[in-house]
Amino acid sequence: MTTTSTTSRQSTAAPTLPDEGHVSAAVADVLAERAGHLFGLMGNGNAHLISRLTRRGFPFTSARHEAATVAMADAYHRATGGVAAATTTYGAGFTNAYTTLAEARLARIPLVFVVGDAPARGRRPFDIDQAKAAEAAGVTTLVAHPDNAAAITHRAFDLALQTVQPVVLAIPYDLATAPLQAPVPLEPLPAKPAWPAAAGDLDRVAEQLASAQRPLILAGRGVLLAGATALLREVGDRLGALFMTSVMAANAFRSEWDLGIAGGFTRSHRLDVARQADLILVVGASLNTFQTRYGTLFPADARIIRLDNGPDAGQNAGAEYIRADILPFAEGLLERVPAAASRTWRDAVPEVSGPDFRSSSPVEDPVEFGADGRLNPRAVVAALDRILPAERSVVMDGGHFIGWAPMYLSVPDPHAMVLVGTAFQSIGLGFGSAAGVSVARPERTTVLVSGDGGGLMGLSDFETFLRATRRGVVVVLNDSAYGAELHQYAAKGLHSQAMLIDEVDFAAVGRALGADGIKAHTLADLGQLESWLATHDDGVFVLDVAISQKVIAEFMTESLAAKG
Repeated sequence: MTTTSTTSRQSTAAPTLPDEGHVSAAVADVLAERAGHLFGLMGNGNAHLISRLTRRGFPFTSARHEAATVAMADAYHRATGGVAAATTTYGAGFTNAYTTLAEARLARIPLVFVVGDAPARGRRPFDIDQAKAAEAAGVTTLVAHPDNAAAITHRAFDLALQTVQPVVLAIPYDLATAPLQAPVPLEPLPAKPAWPAAAGDLDRVAEQLASAQRPLILAGRGVLLAGATALLREVGDRLGALFMTSVMAANAFRSEWDLGIAGGFTRSHRLDVARQADLILVVGASLNTFQTRYGTLFPADARIIRLDNGPDAGQNAGAEYIRADILPFAEGLLERVPAAASRTWRDAVPEVSGPDFRSSSPVEDPVEFGADGRLNPRAVVAALDRILPAERSVVMDGGHFIGWAPMYLSVPDPHAMVLVGTAFQSIGLGFGSAAGVSVARPERTTVLVSGDGGGLMGLSDFETFLRATRRGVVVVLNDSAYGAELHQYAAKGLHSQAMLIDEVDFAAVGRALGADGIKAHTLADLGQLESWLATHDDGVFVLDVAISQKVIAEFMTESLAAKG
């Protein structure tokens, strides 16, 4: 009778699923609670984690190369502001993503990177010390165990948000399916240090702003993170000041008095105005050599005050540095700055607020072709600004071509200008990062601008981008070369063979993968993209543009001049 009863219970009980009740399941459950999406590539070290999430319908996008996993998560954060998550297996899966992990660290991207790792009982012949490798890039590693799996996953997300940095969460291979044990409490995270705004600093900065003839406020990503954009805009409006931003804060002010992106991406007519400023308040931006155009962005005698809540990196010796939390400082400034009682800088430069000043025209170099008979990229990108939908996300790979899109392509807000790779000076991350943006903002047209060198390097995730994108445009500014090397080294007499790339038709590759597209050799060819946009609500169009090797981007010209 006992045997019969037991048999009956066994035949009616629900089967135990292979992804329940263990370390990977606990990590997955917290990840589902804390993140909106998971980007990854399955392997031995994370199979149980991914299965747990996909079985329940949690949003997951698979890459084709591990480098794209973190690139997608990075871009997802930049496009939404939310914390992101990525995953790979151990070993080669981890090392393949190392470049994008380093980029996220240098760009200060809060994301959690869940990786398989060597067994807790000891490394196998093919394992490496992943925690030490992550540490070398400045990234903290936390380890999931049976007695802390849920808590340590929460800790990873909390730490990423508090430090605005990526955090690695490792699951040792032999613990991935280990049964959970009674949880051991974790020590609470230390409180994030506060840097209150000193009244003396506030009084002095407010007085200097009010007495300046031509004040300019330059905002970086720190202003966005602090939620202080509206306050600083009101400060500027009271003063009659002009605005600029870093590339990661593009169009943050949404003001007709914004001169655009500061540095090597500044348009020439806007640069002429910026060089009239007599006081520049830089908030939440590093003011590095790129942002200052190698020290030529502002007049040599202009007073520069830089405010941030991190330690001063000392990149601009001529700037006065104030360390304070941005939001309370902006609040204090607004309380102290009175409305201008007389004419302001805006009255002297009314053209700044006009639509022509902010449009992509006139082009600095309007000719259609370069000296080699291939298209002038400035004219191409300026034309694209008028052709592409206004509600767009502009995503860029790294490379020489990067000089033109931020100059001519406007974006609705800072989350729509995404450059993954620039912090680490990497190329090849365009297709992956664009896929992350497409997932994050499907209501916008994703516009990926790539060079041919970076496009070929990241080609494995061309298919990922097509799969993840509802409506998109791939623009390949194709000079059949590694343009940065060509302009820096061939010009100095180095042999150019390794700097050149045989002509590749990315439009043909796109068509083979299911997209539409053409190879453009004239500006008139761009009309085919315009026609496609008018008739297609969904899909991807690949525009491969044969651009000149003879046209040098402004930021490169400044760099070459600075290096002599």
